[in-house]
Amino acid sequence: MNQPRDFELPVGIRPDQCSPEEWQVRTELAAAYRLTDRFGWSMLIFNHITARVPGKEDHFLINNFGLMYDEVTASNLVKIDLDGNVVGDYAGEVRINRAGYVIHSAIHAARHDVQCVMHTHTVAGEAVASIEPGLLHVNQDSMQLTGQVAYHDFEGLAVDDGEKARLVADFGDKKVLVLRNHGMLTAGNSVGEAFMLMWLLEHACRTQVAALSMGQPLHGSQDMLTRIAQLVPQQQHFITPTGLGGLPFRSLMRWLDRQDSSYRN
Repeated sequence: MNQPRDFELPVGIRPDQCSPEEWQVRTELAAAYRLTDRFGWSMLIFNHITARVPGKEDHFLINNFGLMYDEVTASNLVKIDLDGNVVGDYAGEVRINRAGYVIHSAIHAARHDVQCVMHTHTVAGEAVASIEPGLLHVNQDSMQLTGQVAYHDFEGLAVDDGEKARLVADFGDKKVLVLRNHGMLTAGNSVGEAFMLMWLLEHACRTQVAALSMGQPLHGSQDMLTRIAQLVPQQQHFITPTGLGGLPFRSLMRWLDRQDSSYRN
C-alpha cells in the first residue's frame, strides 16, 4: 500500500534576494497567516491572504497550497503574476490553489488601491453570509464597517475565470465583501488594514450570531441604529489615529513575536 508522501517545504526567498520593501511585506503577510491560525480563523490548508509586491503592480504574494497557516513564513510565500504564473525560482514543490488565484487576482487586477486581500471561511462568517439580511449594523464593530460592505452571490467554487468580472463589479470600491453562502473577504491598503478589517468583521459576525441566538428583539429603533451607524465611521480616527493597519496590527505582531517569531524566517 502506497503511503502519502510528506509535503516538501519549499526553500524560498531570502532577504538578500528581494528588495527591503518586499521583505517587509512578506514578513507582515506571514504574520497575518500565523495570527489567523492563532485566532482560529483558518480552515486546514484552504483560503488565502495575498499582498501586492511593492513596485510590481502585476505581482502578488500567496501561500503555497498544501501548507497549514502555521507553516507559512516570509520566505516560503510564493510570488505569482496576475495570470497565475509563478515568478522566480523555488526549490521544492510550489502549488497555487485555483480558487484563491481566481478571487485574489481579480481584485488585485481591478483595484489598484488594494495592497492586501484576505478571505476566510469561519463559522460565524459563513453563518452571516448565509442569511438574507447579511451583516446587521447593530453593534459597535459592525457599525465601524458602515458604507464599506458589498455582496456577491454564490456561483459555486470560485474556479471559473468568468466570475472575475461579476465579483469585481459587485465589490466596487468597498473594503468588505460578503460572499453569499461562502465566507468573508476584506481588502486593505496594507496587510495590517486588511487583517484588522477582518478582525472587526469576524467579531461583528460572532456578536450578531450570539445576539440572534437569544431569540430576543434587537435593541434600538431602526432610525436610531441607522443614525449611529453613519456616525461611528466618522469617529474612528479618535481610536485608531494611525489607521487600522497602524498601532493595532503592530501590537499584534509584537504579541506574535513573543509567542513564535519563526514566521519571520
